Amino acid sequence: MAVERIALEDFNQHFSSYTELSSVALGGRIVNVSDEFFAEAFHLLLVEPAPSMKGQFGPNGALFSGWETRRHNPTYDWCVIQLGTTGNLCGFDVDTANFNGNEAPEVSIYALHDPELKDPAHDDPRWTEVLPRSNLGPSSRHLFKIPATTSYNYVKIHMYPDGGIARFRAYGEVSPVHPSSDVAFDLAHVFAGGRVLAVSDQHFGVGSNLILPGRGKNMGDGWETKRSRTKGHNDWVIIQLGAPGRLEQVEIDTNHFLGNFPESCEIHAIRDVGDINWSFPSSIPDNSQWTVILPRTKLSAHKQHYFELENTEDKIFTHIKVTIHPDGGMKRVRVIGRKAEHVEEDRVTTDLLTTNKTRVSARSMSRASTRSSNITSITAEPLTAEAFQPFGRVIQAYNPSSSASSSLKVTPANGGTASKFHKLSLLSSSYPQTSGATTGISVYRCQPLEDVVDGVTVLRTLERHSCTSQAFIPMGAGGGEGIEDPASRYLVVVAHNGADDKPDMQTVKAFIATAAQGISYDAGIWHQPMTVLDKPLDLACVETQIGDGSKLDCEILDLESIYILKLE
Repeated sequence: MAVERIALEDFNQHFSSYTELSSVALGGRIVNVSDEFFAEAFHLLLVEPAPSMKGQFGPNGALFSGWETRRHNPTYDWCVIQLGTTGNLCGFDVDTANFNGNEAPEVSIYALHDPELKDPAHDDPRWTEVLPRSNLGPSSRHLFKIPATTSYNYVKIHMYPDGGIARFRAYGEVSPVHPSSDVAFDLAHVFAGGRVLAVSDQHFGVGSNLILPGRGKNMGDGWETKRSRTKGHNDWVIIQLGAPGRLEQVEIDTNHFLGNFPESCEIHAIRDVGDINWSFPSSIPDNSQWTVILPRTKLSAHKQHYFELENTEDKIFTHIKVTIHPDGGMKRVRVIGRKAEHVEEDRVTTDLLTTNKTRVSARSMSRASTRSSNITSITAEPLTAEAFQPFGRVIQAYNPSSSASSSLKVTPANGGTASKFHKLSLLSSSYPQTSGATTGISVYRCQPLEDVVDGVTVLRTLERHSCTSQAFIPMGAGGGEGIEDPASRYLVVVAHNGADDKPDMQTVKAFIATAAQGISYDAGIWHQPMTVLDKPLDLACVETQIGDGSKLDCEILDLESIYILKLE
């Protein structure tokens, strides 16, 4: 895993657009801890920086604002944390402030996803290492940037062998929660996937507070800029909405800001279809590219303001820019609207989405927009042994006149009533000998894919089996009645592994297989989970596996960019 240590002065460049998933402001909490003899672990998640408590003592010794365990643990101490919301992890801030001589010398971090939110034990086999064992130093912040992970809702800290950590921040991208498109909701909310991309100034309070839940507890959990002394000055914040949407209303809350609220504010909106380079400050679109949705309007102290928006009819927006005059503080910004399930025609690539009315998840749209990614179109072709050979083998019988049969060993069988096509695919397995993996035959009963409109669907997920080949052989219509329609089809999408140990999407290929064809994926080939197109279909699966649900058996990856699959 490629881990990058980030200098503290580069924090904003690398972390400011991510969400602090572990924050108590989102509901982060300590689940369990191995030991907290000198200082309790709840301090790890506090919002405020760790203060010095030098010279203060309690019944167990010197007091520290942090997590500190007793001495001489021969292995490691651990702390399990539930994140405030599910998300992809991108980095960590491990702060040993004020711990000098008693700091944790090393740390590693693990993550786990439990869809039922059942608190895991520290030795749960599902824990996955996301930060390898790394050195720490005394009384300093340590920033680690990691490749974006899949979605997790728990993390676990190991510190070796014992000692103290003052604060812990887990940064990443929220896995958004959205209602259906006919329900109005706060598109900017952090749980909807909203993100504060940039601010002109955040001297007293950070911009990311604007989209947190609730109304906060004091001025410290809002956004507040320094006092300006220049005529005509203004400050601004840019918020990426959690999904493209049609906007209706905005709430501006100045709760707790009494003598330092802005005199007035205005709001602009823009729609990004992948053509805006959001690198700040040089690339902020100029005002001519934004639409005014709230003209400059007076604000008051310690109040929730509700405004109907203008110039939003039949328009879709992805970002808003809130400008305050001349400076001051706000607590929250709520942008009420309805998610745009279908993206309107804009370019040739986005036209594929609207012409075929294919639904794309708001999360994928948001990420594709943020990273200026293109929407890639992939055309599925009929499955042939030659085209599939770089990824695995096709298992089927051939007509005697077929060119394919000439390269195979074919012999008469069963007293001349059959032809045997020898070893169309070999089984392979590279599990460790101590893993307990066994080879067997399972059956998948697959229901046809529903999200296909006018021959188009969206590729969302790929998986791989690093230690085993995996073969699928059609058995007939779901229910065991036999193959009623030889033309029943299923979709096969494959890709090689890339240099970053993720799918190399430059190598992706899509095939349409018939119920007369089986397939065998080579070990380590990324592929779409089995996807049936026309009617229910049973498929026999031949594979080797441990069967414990571990990553060694199956690794699943949700794609961040948008890939359109054209089936016809």
